[in-house]
Amino acid sequence: MGAAELARTNAELTRNYIRNYQQVRGHVPYVVGRYTIVATRELGAGDVFTSGMVALTNAIDNGELLMEHLYPANPEALPLMKRTLTVGLEIKLERTHDISAVIHAERLADGRIMVTAVPLLYGSYTVTRGLGTFRLQPPLFLNLAAGWPLFKSQERTAIEQRLADNRQKAAATQGGPVPIPGLTSSATPPPAENELVRVEQAKPVQAFSPPPVLAKNQKLAKATPLPKGKKLSKKQKLESPPPASTPAQPVIAQKPGAPSPTPFAVASARTPPNVPNIPAVTPASAPKASGAGTEPVAQASPLPITTPVPVLPAQPVPADASNVALASNAGGGSWKTFPPGKMPLGRLVGTGDLRDVAEHGLAGERVYLKGQFVVNFSEANKAVLRPRTKLTDKVLHLGGGSSTRIIVEFPSGYAPPPQGAVVSRDEMRPYEITEVRKQEDGQLNVFVREIMQPN
Repeated sequence: MGAAELARTNAELTRNYIRNYQQVRGHVPYVVGRYTIVATRELGAGDVFTSGMVALTNAIDNGELLMEHLYPANPEALPLMKRTLTVGLEIKLERTHDISAVIHAERLADGRIMVTAVPLLYGSYTVTRGLGTFRLQPPLFLNLAAGWPLFKSQERTAIEQRLADNRQKAAATQGGPVPIPGLTSSATPPPAENELVRVEQAKPVQAFSPPPVLAKNQKLAKATPLPKGKKLSKKQKLESPPPASTPAQPVIAQKPGAPSPTPFAVASARTPPNVPNIPAVTPASAPKASGAGTEPVAQASPLPITTPVPVLPAQPVPADASNVALASNAGGGSWKTFPPGKMPLGRLVGTGDLRDVAEHGLAGERVYLKGQFVVNFSEANKAVLRPRTKLTDKVLHLGGGSSTRIIVEFPSGYAPPPQGAVVSRDEMRPYEITEVRKQEDGQLNVFVREIMQPN
């Protein structure tokens, strides 16, 4: 983009955020990937966001990308945030459950790109080796006069110069080459020793109480007699009484009628007097993360300004903190798989129903995909498929297979099918749909994941 076009786009990104994404033209840009924190500071009255913290990060996979990631929060959460958001900490943003929207972007003098992103799901955050969680809160107002970015040019230059000096000293001490940010010796970045993750509160599990076992000579309880003067109708005599407890039945994917529209929530915030009305933000259609519990979409109740908002206190964790934090985190490359026909109850659709799913959304239910597909591309844990169409369908342009792309994600330990292979999936072994996107040219991008156990 040129300077004028980029300025117009930045104004639109900020306006969409202020309007709670209610009148968005086109797509909302989100940020994914792995980033390393190089500097952090507390937000104040001289910033666009006046409370919370901001972290300056370098992209691990791309040395030409910088990101300042915002963490708006109440002042009560700042002590724990300062101990959590430390230099060198890795931030991992994933499409399955992290929604950090881009609200500003600019090109630096040296050709690099720096974006400003803010999480739209104001949930709880912790590190895999930490001592507690902090919770984000939507801002009550924005100080737009402070201008973008939050790390000004002079401050950012001083930070990068200090980092370069430290790398030079470390290289001179160790006698090795000077590391370059964004470049690693291997194609795959090494796993992080410590990582910032968004966690979700797990729902309590109700203990299962088995039915009492009757003794050999114990008599069954007598049926409750009907009131005097009341007779059973002929139809009632033919029907069996309902069982006391319904036994577990094998669940298979079913295909009901047309889906209902996807509901969405809008966050609101009370604005102090003499301050422009800038509400908190929720995406137009916030996806729900699958897992033990889902964090509600951020919303600030219209309470008085003097009412304190509770913040999660720091809580000690067991020695193996990494397992605790990651266990409550949605997504992440591993999920539960099922034997054929034993997956949870859901709606089964074919490739011809995908456009209807794109228009109405998943509506918070499980949706499975069946059909025959051809593998166009395959890599370590992903594969891109196209619906297999008959020759007559190609000639008559039926089925829309050429404009539908299936992106399959496989859990760790699974081998994707090779390129050119034909994959058949039925109601016993379907894919689980996580998202359907429709592009302006009519192309459907269907994101699914493998949930079936191998034969």
